[in-house]
Amino acid sequence: MSTLAEDRPPLPDTSGVVATARVRAGHNGRATTLPLLSSDGPFQLQKLRPRGDLARVDVIGAMSGPLGGDQLALHADVGPQARLEITAATSTIALRGPSDDAATYDIRLTIGDDAALHWLPQPLISTAGSNLRQTCAVDLAPTARLVLRDEQVLGRTGETCGHLTSHLTVLRAGRPLLDQHTSYGHPHPAWNGPAVVGSHRACGQLLVVDPSLTPAARPTVLLGNPDTPAHGVLVPLGGPALLATVVADTATRLRRLLDQALHRALTP
Repeated sequence: MSTLAEDRPPLPDTSGVVATARVRAGHNGRATTLPLLSSDGPFQLQKLRPRGDLARVDVIGAMSGPLGGDQLALHADVGPQARLEITAATSTIALRGPSDDAATYDIRLTIGDDAALHWLPQPLISTAGSNLRQTCAVDLAPTARLVLRDEQVLGRTGETCGHLTSHLTVLRAGRPLLDQHTSYGHPHPAWNGPAVVGSHRACGQLLVVDPSLTPAARPTVLLGNPDTPAHGVLVPLGGPALLATVVADTATRLRRLLDQALHRALTP
């Protein structure tokens, strides 16, 4: 007996992977614990040996991605007095997928009172033909501490970058501390002009938020050597925060300057 098309069950949506990984850190009065470590899709979360009072989690990519049409998310919640470091074993590589739809990567970080988060992933690489929209939303309690590193590599060796947009918002005590939107690749005009990245193909930033910082006493610092194709600046923000912005010709030089910025930010 034949079955009418309208009577058949709908085919599953195969436009992309939908996955959300979650981390929750708490403090039991003696040390930071990880009551929730939920892997999903390409995100495999692995608990690492603590470093001092920092609990540590490594994000391991279990598959290629994000690909066009994927909807990926990673949420981390650091409870009061907890200390957490999140790193990544490998770079995130945005690739052309079977769908022309943009891939999305949504990062949400919440840090409670007297808590600390070190968000230190490997670079995001935007490959030719890829289309990725990345958002990172951070919500800080008034006494929370944050070290956040964000790096992008615009194309692999010998290729142009894909279409990449990145939106970073940081709230502290419910008030905006930083709201930054960047776009690279076609169809954004002048993204590789001298006012944006020019000939540089690696860019990134480092944000340090700490209630003990006194940014008013910190002058703006230029990073890098004029004779090398890597330059940056470390500036105070409107709260107890410092922001470094760097462009470079390679990911190695980019990381070197961001590490330099971190050292300067943490040195009184």
